[in-house]
Amino acid sequence: MATETLSEGLAAYAVGDKIRALRLKKKMGLVQLGQHTGMSPAMLSRIERGRLFPTLPTLLRIALVFGVGLETFFAKDRERRRVAIVRRGERQRFADDPAGKNVSYHFESLDFAALDRKLNAYYADFEAMPPGWARTHVHPGAEFIHVLQGRLGIFLDEEEQTLDAGDSIYFDSSQPHGYRRIGAAPCNALVVTVL
Repeated sequence: MATETLSEGLAAYAVGDKIRALRLKKKMGLVQLGQHTGMSPAMLSRIERGRLFPTLPTLLRIALVFGVGLETFFAKDRERRRVAIVRRGERQRFADDPAGKNVSYHFESLDFAALDRKLNAYYADFEAMPPGWARTHVHPGAEFIHVLQGRLGIFLDEEEQTLDAGDSIYFDSSQPHGYRRIGAAPCNALVVTVL
């Protein structure tokens, strides 16, 4: 049983209200949520009404149903960033190879300040590599690339596709893929990934 001080502190986060909002957004009833979490509808109702504070494992089970992180429940509404601006000077530049050998591209996150992101957006600068060479990688979801400048070679299904400035490509990123700049001119692109 939480003390009055703890109850007041936990109530300030309005965890129950956030769970209810997520449930209603998905048009899900308490019974359905109970089936997904293994909790009774009565217990879920008590949590939503603020009569019961869930443990972290219980909250994690609920978070997994809605595809959100635990931070969703602990950020007070005024602290949550519904709009996130990333200034050019705030971005950090990283190489695709942390060891710094055979770097095929550098990237900067364009949306790192946003919480509960539905996508990841990057600015990428590509390096020249020999024809036929690419460090391939895979990740779940899909990827979208829009070439801003230069010529970009993209390896997919053991073939190289060539994109010029203004061209775009969308593909299933669970297949091996890699990139290289074609030619001496600078090549950069907007890259968006989604799960």
